[in-house]
Amino acid sequence: KSPIIGRVDPKMTEMKYEVPTSLDDAVALLADGKGNAKVLAGGTDVLVQMHMDLIEPDLIVDIKNISELREIAKEKDGYRFGAAVSGVELMDHEDFCQTWPGVMDGVSLIGSLQVKGRASVGGNVCNASPAADSVPAMIAAGATATIVGPKGKRDIPVEEIATGPGQTSLEDGEIVVSFFLPNAAPGTGGAYQRFTPRTEMDIAVVGVGISLTLGDDGVCSSAKVALGAVASTALIAEAAAAALVGTKVDEVALDNLAAAASAACKPIDDKRGTKEYRIKVAGVLARRVALIALERALGGK
Repeated sequence: KSPIIGRVDPKMTEMKYEVPTSLDDAVALLADGKGNAKVLAGGTDVLVQMHMDLIEPDLIVDIKNISELREIAKEKDGYRFGAAVSGVELMDHEDFCQTWPGVMDGVSLIGSLQVKGRASVGGNVCNASPAADSVPAMIAAGATATIVGPKGKRDIPVEEIATGPGQTSLEDGEIVVSFFLPNAAPGTGGAYQRFTPRTEMDIAVVGVGISLTLGDDGVCSSAKVALGAVASTALIAEAAAAALVGTKVDEVALDNLAAAASAACKPIDDKRGTKEYRIKVAGVLARRVALIALERALGGK
């Protein structure tokens, strides 16, 4: 466990790099570490931020060798996968992909294939970017995160992890261990899409994740709509979901969904798009995503 020196700089102090093989050891390192500690799952965010001098951690805790964080398992009430499972590992898991196509819509958009070979959903969520692609899809699917720290274990909805750009609700020494996706009701379909200036390797201007469930009569009995890149964190658009419930997701319902999705946005102006542009795109994209979710729900009946 030799220390890593990030740069040749006489002013720079030694940075420690630890590779624990148990969750208890990882929590202890993070809880006892002095200064700024960072967790490394895939490193596709942390290493880039270090290279750009955005962060200067005193301690890096590499969690890739902790078995609990690397598993994908079907459980009685749903699916669970570890926070350090890479995007490619999820993409290669046929049953998971068939069970959760909406979640995989988001996971498959996390960078290039090479990036997905290292990047994890845990890192994508805990990096707390408002534009993270896996987050709206996970929220729409009702995903929860299991967190372990010095005070024990707790489960929270994925939407409660990020509290702002680059900020999370995790306390000192806490680490996300896994994500749980509860079994969906029959007739449920989910989908995620984003809009970007380029087709690949870009950050979402707007992202929309939708899950909806159809009853035997074809009427939507429940729905969840999550929006990304239109506020400081991913948003749950309750009015947009309500626009679908009680309908057969017809044109009127889709128009109401689009209007409600746009109304829920609280965006900023930046180089990728203006506030007005994001608000407009959110409605258009919500409509498209709902139609994909509807098609998948019909296929599951």
